[in-house]
Amino acid sequence: MYLTANLDNQLCFEVYKTASYFNKLYTQALAPFQLTYSQYLVLMVLWEKDGVITKEIGEKLGLGIGTLNPILSKLQQRGWIEKATSPNDKRATIISLTLHAVEQQAAIEQSICDEILRCSDLLKLEKDVHDNLRTLNNCFAKYYK
Repeated sequence: MYLTANLDNQLCFEVYKTASYFNKLYTQALAPFQLTYSQYLVLMVLWEKDGVITKEIGEKLGLGIGTLNPILSKLQQRGWIEKATSPNDKRATIISLTLHAVEQQAAIEQSICDEILRCSDLLKLEKDVHDNLRTLNNCFAKYYK
């Protein structure tokens, strides 16, 4: 670890640049569907388990309700999700996929896969980088929740 003020020696700057490139990759892949990366992450949560309460989505993504609600509202306006009051708890909102969202899942996944394939060097590094990032995130999670 480098403690000098030199920007090029900062791990945080390398992570920042990498995140910026991933943002560009996903922006390109999701553009045909008029989805943002944040909206895509919400859809991913719902593709894994449909019909969950807002709080559960926020916890899974590490987003507060104030950040999540505008994302959900936009997805609802564009026909990707539906909202319903929970019959068990009137304060909770259940978020469910629309048929449109279910039907578009394969096309969205293919678009992302195609974009990743354009970056062929990324495929060579993917497993190692993913494992290292998971380790890094687990280290941070111990101290910052």
